[in-house]
Amino acid sequence: MYSELKKIIHNISENTGIHLSVYTADGKPLFAEGYSVSKDFNGIEQDDAADMTKFRAQYRDVQYIFSIPGTGSVQKNYAYLLADMIENSASRAVNLPKGEFIRRILLGECAASDIQKYRVKYSVPELPCFALAVSPEGKISDALTLLSQYTDNGADCAVSISGKLCAVVKFMGEDSEYQSAVDFATFLGRSLYEELGVRAHIGVGGTFRRFDDVGISYQQASTALRMSSVFKSKGFVHSYREFVLIKMLEEMPESKLSEYLSILLEGDAKELLKDEDMINTAEEFLDKSLNVSETSRTLYMHRNTLMYRLDKIERVMGLNLRKFSDAVTFRLITILNKLV
Repeated sequence: MYSELKKIIHNISENTGIHLSVYTADGKPLFAEGYSVSKDFNGIEQDDAADMTKFRAQYRDVQYIFSIPGTGSVQKNYAYLLADMIENSASRAVNLPKGEFIRRILLGECAASDIQKYRVKYSVPELPCFALAVSPEGKISDALTLLSQYTDNGADCAVSISGKLCAVVKFMGEDSEYQSAVDFATFLGRSLYEELGVRAHIGVGGTFRRFDDVGISYQQASTALRMSSVFKSKGFVHSYREFVLIKMLEEMPESKLSEYLSILLEGDAKELLKDEDMINTAEEFLDKSLNVSETSRTLYMHRNTLMYRLDKIERVMGLNLRKFSDAVTFRLITILNKLV
């Protein structure tokens, strides 16, 4: 229950800019949003009473003490409103329309108990599920109407997330006509284009056995969509699995990424990375599974020209892209270069 309350306090702080400290009813510190909390309630009351406004509120029938910085009539009004928000947050989600309810679940704004209420209220099946993040190039209302036609089994749903983004939640049974989440996403993308003339980039999250994790799947789908834009990935369907390595590297300190990049780059290699034609040729070669003939055909490039560019990369960077291990190293270098 503490984790649910902590999420609510975090959302309040993000939306209002007000930092709250939370204590048990007998004054023991639990957590604070925006700064550390170490003293018990009595210590704060003695030392910092002039700087804090304290109030009591119940969350799921348990009483807590809360404090916010500052005193005065404004802070007292804040305290009254915040107490109401906290005490009613546990019951608000269940009264939402289905679309808004699932939107909040996908965005991580619902507690585990609220997700359970959604499961019961809408008879969510015990089937694996996943989420898609869909960014259509056109009116989102038209795209949403079409997507909803393919979510008519009662459990699946399509909802608007923002003015430019919508989400699809899909359950996959053993008798599903789609082999995978990517297969379903590809079908939706093709349907949007054939029926509406709308191109859409679609991020695909992981498939989870429990509906409780559908929010994680949506966050993965959103991440895949964002990274496909940053790294200019080809195609319109992008799975989170494609970007796990990038996501791992993205979470590292930039100074560490720069250190690794400097180790991998030697001599004039850094200058070669600025040559877009050379890098695009190498990336296409990797995408075509190191197949010279296929790459030449796709790029409309003479085989000798392709071989010359690959030889130049080997001469400057010391990497023979026709070798799998060197190709992996080159891909790592290009990722690090974009992140740094």
